[in-house]
Amino acid sequence: MNKQLNRLIELSQIDKAIDSYTPRIEAADKKVAKVRKKIDALQEEIDALKTGISENEEKIKAFEEQIKLLHEQLESNAKKAKEITTEKEMKALSLEEDIAKEKLSFANEEIARLNEINETKAALLAEKEADMQALQEELQKVESEVSEEKAEIEKAKAELFAKREALSRELEQKVLSFYEKIRIWAGNTAVVPVRKQACYGCYMKINDKTYAEVIKGEELVNCPHCGRILYLEKEGEEA
Repeated sequence: MNKQLNRLIELSQIDKAIDSYTPRIEAADKKVAKVRKKIDALQEEIDALKTGISENEEKIKAFEEQIKLLHEQLESNAKKAKEITTEKEMKALSLEEDIAKEKLSFANEEIARLNEINETKAALLAEKEADMQALQEELQKVESEVSEEKAEIEKAKAELFAKREALSRELEQKVLSFYEKIRIWAGNTAVVPVRKQACYGCYMKINDKTYAEVIKGEELVNCPHCGRILYLEKEGEEA
């Protein structure tokens, strides 16, 4: 077989090996992204709980201020009652006190209700924060594992790139350029075997003349249908 073709086949195999690491890197990154997505979702829940508690605390403060003012109003009314001289004034003051007492009762009930809600939210918040701690630890572990895995991949790729560089120097420049042009659109199927007289890039049957040239292996032969570089597998490779 033509030496240039042999080198092209080997170069194609190296390129396939290099590109085969891409899915592994993507899968590794997805592991980290998956945990981070959980963390982001959980953080939103935590923030919502904190916001809810804070809003309820503001409402409680407002009700406490209202209660203070209502007590002052009732104290003031008690003083006014001593100075009242007519029944009409007494009824008006009594109505005012009833309204103030109703407001006091409502404010106290709301404070109790909001405190109960906040207790529930606080307990849930504690659970969520514990979950967050666990997820943060999981993220650190996954990031460490992924970092090690990617470092190993980069090391393996560096070795392959070194082999590719050395092999590229052994190829004629026009042959290498030709291969790279085909690779732009064919990717890692720029160099493919012929099996059962068919191109295993486009799976179209090639004519007898082209097949005979592939068998000889003296020159680079392109598939007449797709333009990929063809070669005949050595005995045993197809199996």
